[in-house]
Amino acid sequence: MNMEALNIKGVQFGEGQTKICVPIVDHSKEGILSYAERALDTHPDLLELRIDWFEGMHNVEAVLSLLKDIREVIGNTLLLFTIRTNNEGGEADISVEDYEILCKRVCESGWIDLIDVEVFMEKGLLERITEVAHNHDVYVVASNHDFEKTPKEQEIVRRLVYMDEHGADIPKIAVMPECERDVLTLLSATLHYYEEGGKKPIVTMSMGRLGAISRMAGQVFGSAVTFATAGQVSAPGQITVNEMKPILNVLHLDR
Repeated sequence: MNMEALNIKGVQFGEGQTKICVPIVDHSKEGILSYAERALDTHPDLLELRIDWFEGMHNVEAVLSLLKDIREVIGNTLLLFTIRTNNEGGEADISVEDYEILCKRVCESGWIDLIDVEVFMEKGLLERITEVAHNHDVYVVASNHDFEKTPKEQEIVRRLVYMDEHGADIPKIAVMPECERDVLTLLSATLHYYEEGGKKPIVTMSMGRLGAISRMAGQVFGSAVTFATAGQVSAPGQITVNEMKPILNVLHLDR
């Protein structure tokens, strides 16, 4: 596997043990800040702010104020900013125009380290947001979520390669399995991306309880980040950080 590590403020994605990301999910500013403090106690590699849960999501200034306060709470811990739309399993009902405006303003704020961009929302959107993000030293996680099924292996690889070629620093895909073999398809596609010449660290997962094994064993096949919860789950199949860490330790030592 010929993966090139990506260093973001001292955290090496694609090198060493799979990195753990803890999503922050709550509706109020107070709840989000409290959740962030609890999440820090689990010593994650990075935190994800799921802004689509925030009651003030449609107010850009409220979002920026929240980000400023979160940064004061989490210090130098890496922060991934995500607007997960209801089209891809999230809470946000938002137009493409407002999505793009918010993403760009957040990138310009100086309060985040990475931003999630739903890659197939509109052609050219990934490139436009990526340009602004990179101009402000923000890294881009291009994402795609299929809550209905698991696409064929070659289609999963095609989507990852598309993200790679259109500016993403970390391509990400999450799919829903309907049977055990679907989980194998996702893991095989992860490895296949590197066999076809991909070098960027990627994030892949099979969702739900059936796919939970992919969150634990992703490192073996080339997934650089796994998501684990410090309380409220943000996607089906997440397990707690305390459950995840010993599993990752064992798999890393064995390799």
